[in-house]
Order: sequence, then structure tokens, then C-alpha cells
Amino acid sequence: MKHYFSHFTCSLCGSEYGPEDVTYTCPKDGGNLNVILDYESLKKELSPDKFTELPEASLWRYINLLPVKAPGGFGTPLHRAGWTPVYKPTRLAQKLGIQDLWVKDESPNPTASFKDRASAIVVARALQIGAEVTVAASTGNAGAALAGMAAAVGAKAVIFAPKTAPPAKIAQLIVFGATVLLVDGNYDQAFDLSIEATHNFGWYNRNTGFNPFTAEGKKTAAFEIWEQVIRRMPEGNKPLTVFISVGDGNIISGVHKGFKDLAALGWLSKMPRIIGVQSEGSAAIANTFHQGGEEIKPVQATTLADSISVDLPRDGVRAVRAARETGGTYITVPDENILNAIAELGRVGIFAEPAAATAYAGLVKAVEEDIIKPDDPVLVLSTGSGLKDVKAAMQAVPQAPIIEPTLAAVKKVLK
Repeated sequence: MKHYFSHFTCSLCGSEYGPEDVTYTCPKDGGNLNVILDYESLKKELSPDKFTELPEASLWRYINLLPVKAPGGFGTPLHRAGWTPVYKPTRLAQKLGIQDLWVKDESPNPTASFKDRASAIVVARALQIGAEVTVAASTGNAGAALAGMAAAVGAKAVIFAPKTAPPAKIAQLIVFGATVLLVDGNYDQAFDLSIEATHNFGWYNRNTGFNPFTAEGKKTAAFEIWEQVIRRMPEGNKPLTVFISVGDGNIISGVHKGFKDLAALGWLSKMPRIIGVQSEGSAAIANTFHQGGEEIKPVQATTLADSISVDLPRDGVRAVRAARETGGTYITVPDENILNAIAELGRVGIFAEPAAATAYAGLVKAVEEDIIKPDDPVLVLSTGSGLKDVKAAMQAVPQAPIIEPTLAAVKKVLK
């Protein structure tokens, strides 16, 4: 099978490198690397209707637009990542006063979060280069995704996680057989320690904002949004607006990369507007966006949305550009609004963890502030299952009453 991976470019200085010349970031300035495809060859050999190589319902249907070879072993969780459902919750749309609303739910992924997309691609790359051990720093989801994908192919994974990560996420890491090291510190400290260990032990590092292949996995969500929503929208519609919760910046930059790939091929007539949403307690990228520059200044993150709790975002520059280059913006919301969003989504059958619900909380605020008009078509990316953080979910809803086992007690409660 032919692949179209051409080269890397540095997101800061623009330097170009061959596919095997570098592994992580730009040697000159540490900038994140962009994977560049051979778009001219792709345009000659593929078409929008025939560019999927595989009929399976997973991200591997886009093998021609990925920089890795599809590993063998169909039927494993590695080949189930992606192709998640899109719902159209009309009651939420009516409540918000907008005509068209979609929610793309990432919880059906094998380890129940968006991060499976990145880990599937990174594990495929690790197999391709013969890496024996893959390592990651994670507040839970990225680590669980790496552990699960590595387990699917019998590979070794090492995860550095803050000791404060939700127990359900830690349980996944251990059950999948990863070597789990709980760090007495925050995500940023776990990140730095994982980099040090990578260099010391010769491991392959999966960290977002460091490994260029993570964004390549995450961009597949943009391809799906294009297939599932954009291509089905009537001609003349306003461009789709996509709401994405943001922590280290790699999801929003990955989705932006996917749309840019489609635009480079001439298959996307209108670039979607991308709006990033951060918790007020972890808003380094939003701060930079609204200040008008690209210099990401660290914050002291304090938010219950652990998956987007980051002091110093590692993919901040590309995350700023994702909104700026598409006519989007950044919105910040308090944790109280995030909890409300969990409850709102739950009432239409979508169980979201705090980081996932943050995107919907941003939409609510955008409607209130007239950033979103009634005729703006909107998609909210819900990035992970509420089962990842049951403690937070229980804070979002009233507690169930405890009653005596009698009908009288039931009637009393139902009054």
C-alpha cells in the first residue's frame, strides 16, 4: 500500500525534516512538528468519494491520509479507535435557540476517550520503528489509551500519572498491564519526568505536544466530522462551528490539522470555525489568544476537569492558531458551569466527564454572549465518558434519596 507522508515542518521556524530525520520536536527551537503529506500525489490518485482504503468503521478508513502503516490484527481494540457517533440533540438545540446542533461523542472508543485516536497511531508508529517500550505522562485518559492500545498488540507501556488522577483512570492503566508510576506532583511534573526517563532509558515517548504523531491520530476526528456532518449540509449553509475543550492544546490543533489536510486536497469548501473552551482555572492558551500573541505563559491550574488541567500547555502555539486562523475564538468557563453542562448533556443521554462537558459549557456561554447566532450550525466535541470521573459526575446532579422498602415511602418521595 502506498503512503503519502512527505516530511515534517516546524510550527515555529518552518524548518523541514525528512520522515526519519527527527523523532519529536524541532532540534533548532523545540517547536512542535507538523506532518506534511504529498498532497499533489493524493489529489491525482484519490477522490473525496474513494479515498478510504478500508470499509471498517474506525480511523483506519483514512489510512491514505495517515503517516503510518496499519498494523495487522484486525479485531483488536487498536483497530476499533475512531468512527464515533454524532448525535443531534434537538431538545438542547431548542433550549439554546439554535437551529442545528450536533454532539460527537467519543466515549464509545475502546478506552472511552478521544485519546485512543492518538494512541492508536503512536503504537502503530512504535511497532513500525521497533520501539520496545512506549511511555507517556497523563492525568489518566492518554495513559489509559496508550496502555489499552499497547496491550492489544502485546507491547510494553510505562505511564507517569499524578497521584491525584481519578481512581477509575488509574484502574484502567493497571488493568491493561502498564507499568504505572504515580507522581507526587502535577501533570507538568509528570510530563518533565517522562521526558527525562525517555532520554535515559531509550523509550519511545507518546506525550502530546511532543510526539508529532499524536496530532495525526486526533486529526481523524476532523475527517469524520467532514464525512458525518459537513458533506451532508445543504449548499449555502454557514460554515460549521466546532467547540473543543482545550488543555495542552493537542486535540484542537489536531482537529485543525485534519481540516487543513482536507482543504489542501480541495475537498473542503468552507473551513469550519473552531472555538476552544478552557476552564477559568486552567486558561493559559485562552489568555494568550486574547492578548493577541503566541507566547504561552504558564498558569497554576486549578480545575476539577483534570484532563484539561495544565500549567504549561505543550501545544499552545498551534492551539492558538487553530482558533485564530479559522475565525474562531477562546471562551473560558468556571467549574460550576462545567458541572451544569454534565447534567445538561446527561438529560439527553450523553454521559460526559468534566473535560468533555467543558466544550458544551462553552457553547452555552457563546450563545449567551451572541458569539453563536441562531442560524450557526454547531458541533460540540465531547471527548470522554463520565464513567472516567464518577466523583465529579455526582457533584453535578442531586443525590438519590434513600428510602424504606415500602410503597408509602415511594409515594412520599414522589409528592
